Amino acid sequence: IGGGPVGTTALALLGRAGLKAIGLERDTEMWPTARAVHFDGETMRTLQSLGVAEEFRKVTIPMKDVDVVNEADEVLVHAPTDLLGDQAWNDHISFHQPDIEALLRKVIDTTPGIELRCGVTATEFTSTGGGVEVTTVDASGTEQVLRARWLIGADGARSEVRRALGIETDKYGEDAPWLVVDGQLVGAPGYATDMIQFARYSRPALWLRLPGDRVRMEFMLVPGDNPEEIVTPQAVERISRGILPADKFTADRQAIYTFRGRIAQRWREGNVFLAGDAAHQAPPLFGQGLCAGIRDAVNLVWKMALVAAGSAEDSLLDTYESERKPHATFWVESAADQAVVIQTLDPNVAAGRDEFIRKNPEKSAVQVSPALGPGLHEGDRDERAGKLGIQPILADGTRLDDMVGSHFLVAADRALYEQLPPALKKALDEDADTVTLLDPLKIDQILDAANARVVVMRPDHYILGVGDTAADLERLVLNFVAHFTTVF
Repeated sequence: IGGGPVGTTALALLGRAGLKAIGLERDTEMWPTARAVHFDGETMRTLQSLGVAEEFRKVTIPMKDVDVVNEADEVLVHAPTDLLGDQAWNDHISFHQPDIEALLRKVIDTTPGIELRCGVTATEFTSTGGGVEVTTVDASGTEQVLRARWLIGADGARSEVRRALGIETDKYGEDAPWLVVDGQLVGAPGYATDMIQFARYSRPALWLRLPGDRVRMEFMLVPGDNPEEIVTPQAVERISRGILPADKFTADRQAIYTFRGRIAQRWREGNVFLAGDAAHQAPPLFGQGLCAGIRDAVNLVWKMALVAAGSAEDSLLDTYESERKPHATFWVESAADQAVVIQTLDPNVAAGRDEFIRKNPEKSAVQVSPALGPGLHEGDRDERAGKLGIQPILADGTRLDDMVGSHFLVAADRALYEQLPPALKKALDEDADTVTLLDPLKIDQILDAANARVVVMRPDHYILGVGDTAADLERLVLNFVAHFTTVF
C-alpha cells in the first residue's frame, strides 16, 4: 500500500524476484512536486539491480560539496562530496523526485507479474490464516477484496496501515516547524556550494542545488512569523537574504512542515509490515530518509522471495525489523542530533557550538553507515559481518553486481576453496542461487575491504559472514548458504 518511491521500489523488486504483487495508490496521478531529493550510493546500487541506474543517472547530479555556515557567514565545515564511493556510485546524489518516480513506474510497467493500481484506496485489511485480505475502493466507487500472503505498508508518515494496527511511534529530538520551497532559479546565481546547512541563530536554513535550474531552500520558523505571509514570494526573498529573488525564482512547492524524528515501535504485525516513512521519519539533514526506506524494501523483499520459494521459514521475516530498526534508528538519532546543532536560536549557545566545531570539525562529518541489527549474519561474533559489502568496478568497467545479480556471493581465496570437501565444492558450483568467485581480479577488493580471506554476502549485499580459514568457509556455507539454496 503506497505508490511513492519506497512502495514502487518494493513492487519492482518483488517482480524482479519472480513474485506476483499489486501496489495500491490512492492518488490517480503521480505527485507532481518534490519531497525527497537525495540518494546515496547504496540506493543507486539498488536501482542498478533493477537495470535502470544509468537512466537514473541522466536525471540526477552528484552533490559536489557541503558546508556548515554560521550567523556571520563563516564556513565552519567544508566537505567535498563529489566522490565515487565503495558502492561503485557517487555517495551523494541529488534529484527531482517526480523524475525518479516516473522511471520507477516504467520499471513496474515492463516487469511481469506486478501492477500498480492508481486511484485505488485500501479501506480495510484483515489478517487471515495464511495472509491478509484488503478491501479496496477505486475512483468509481467499485469495491473489491484482494487476498495476498503479505502486505507492505509504505503509505507514508501518516500511515493508515500503522494507525489501523495501533502501532505507536517513539519520538527523537524536538519537533520544529520549517518552510520548504522548491522551484526554478533562473537569472540568479544562488550559492556555489551544492548543499549548505545555515546554523544561523536568527533563522536556521538549508540550501540544496538540484538538477537543471532547480533549487531547494528550507527555513526554520521563528517567533513572530506569520504562517500566511512567510510563504509569499516577497517573504521568501527576504528570509533567503536575496538568494531567491521574487522575479527570478518560480516556486512549484511552498509548504510548512515539521522536522521530526520518529520510529515505529513495531514494524511487523503478523503478515503486515511497515516500510519507509510509515516505519521511521528523520529530519532531512543527512538526506537518509528515502535511502532508509529503500533499504527497508531491499531487506524485506529478498527474504520474502526465499520464504515464498519454501527455502526459508517464515521466522526469517522477523529479522527484517531486528536488522533494519536499529540501523534506521541510528540515522534518525543522527539527524535529530544535527537538528539540535543547527536549530538553536540562542546567540550564546550558537557561539559555543561554533567554537566547538572549529576545534572539532570531524564531529560534524557525515556519519558512516552502521552495521545491521541482530539477524541473519555473524555480526554478533565478528564485527566484520553485518555491514554493507563493497561493489568493485572491474578492469573493463563492469560493476560486479551486474555479474553476480541478486544472489548469495561467496568470495574466497582459491587456496581455501580447494580445501573444501569435493561434495561441497560440487554443490557450490551447481547452485543456481549462489555465485562463487575465486578470481583475485574480481574479489581482492572485497576481501581487502573486509580484511578477510572469505566473504559471504547476502542478496542485499550485506556481509553474512567472513573468515580466514578453510574451516570458516565450510562453516559459512553449511550453516547459512546451504539452508537457503536448492542443491545442498
